[in-house]
Amino acid sequence: MSRIFALLAGWLGDLLLGDPAWLPHPVVGFGKLIAAGEKRWNKGENRRRKGAFLALGLVLGVFLFTLAILMGLHAAGEALHLGPWLQRIAEAVCIFFCLAGTTLVREVREVFRAVDRSVEEGRTQVARIVGRDTSELSAQEIRTAALETLAENLNDGVIAPLFWLLVLGVPGMMAYKMINTLDSMIGYRNERYRDFGRFAARLDDAAGWIPARLTALLMLLAAGRLRLWPFVCKYGPQHLSPNSGWPEAALAGILDCRFGGPHNYFGEEVWKPWIGENERPLTTADMERAVRVNRTAEILMVLLITTVFALAIFL
Repeated sequence: MSRIFALLAGWLGDLLLGDPAWLPHPVVGFGKLIAAGEKRWNKGENRRRKGAFLALGLVLGVFLFTLAILMGLHAAGEALHLGPWLQRIAEAVCIFFCLAGTTLVREVREVFRAVDRSVEEGRTQVARIVGRDTSELSAQEIRTAALETLAENLNDGVIAPLFWLLVLGVPGMMAYKMINTLDSMIGYRNERYRDFGRFAARLDDAAGWIPARLTALLMLLAAGRLRLWPFVCKYGPQHLSPNSGWPEAALAGILDCRFGGPHNYFGEEVWKPWIGENERPLTTADMERAVRVNRTAEILMVLLITTVFALAIFL
């Protein structure tokens, strides 16, 4: 029951608070470690090997460090006759930090509000949540970028961390956040990161493979549109990423719209295959429907894990 408490406390914390700007966040620390390693080793020869060593070292380091802290708190709790509760409180805090559902929803809503005021405001706002050049995006492209990010990051920011919580506990969840942060910082296919970040990108692909498909399935369940699974299977694999296309295809099918097309990353144009068939204007109503689907899929995942924990208690 204490494991269920940790899960629900961490999830409700994210649901109610998001990521408060005043609260130090471990992902910021992850980013500083990655930036320092990239600055030191992304030069000279053997960049691919150096990048692999950096990624493996940081991921294993986070896993082992988290495991050691939790084991220490467990021992302290036993010594103080508090049972597992010190450990579970720490786990709840880690789960809270690993989830990003509420912050993403807030950011996407702000993008739609901003672009309704002016295209320039929309470009500035959407630049907060995407890695591409936004300086020349149209209003439709801004809304499309925001919804693509909402779908993709339902996997990266919610479902995948919860999946690894189920598989490897809180240390696995924290390790996944390091993997995802590595990919978001050095996993690009441009001149600077093509070799150094290759391993990090492949590691993120592997860690997100099952969760991405699970995310798409949960989205269809949330929308009551399981009949769209063949549509998702058709368009999901067409994305350049082996994972991002699955939740994007699920949302494109649910909204009957189209994602993809040309994107500008660090001065290089990347053409992403079209996902979906109906090229139509996107509206605030579409955004609100997408948010409802995300939230419901998130609840379904939490219920799934709670059920597994409860069955473990029963058995």
